[in-house]
Amino acid sequence: ADMNVTAIENFVCVIFNVSFMNCTWHVGRTASGDTQYFLYWSISGEKDFTECQDYIKDNCGRHIGCRFENVTIYEKRACFLVNESRSGQNMQ
Repeated sequence: ADMNVTAIENFVCVIFNVSFMNCTWHVGRTASGDTQYFLYWSISGEKDFTECQDYIKDNCGRHIGCRFENVTIYEKRACFLVNESRSGQNMQ
């Protein structure tokens, strides 16, 4: 079986009102109800990744997005990392 179809799709981040950022994604097509996603991000070149503190959830309680406040990216690039776990086991 192709494991990649549980990975998220359509990952989008939007910055608004200068310092707010919303990131959203679609749950993988074959992801089970106990699949969970964890979003981390950092400014490119920095090693410290910060986990989302305010997840947006679907009806199953799965994370399908994140709200960030006090975001300052300016001219830099941001790196995003999404980890997937199923039944508490890390997948990718």
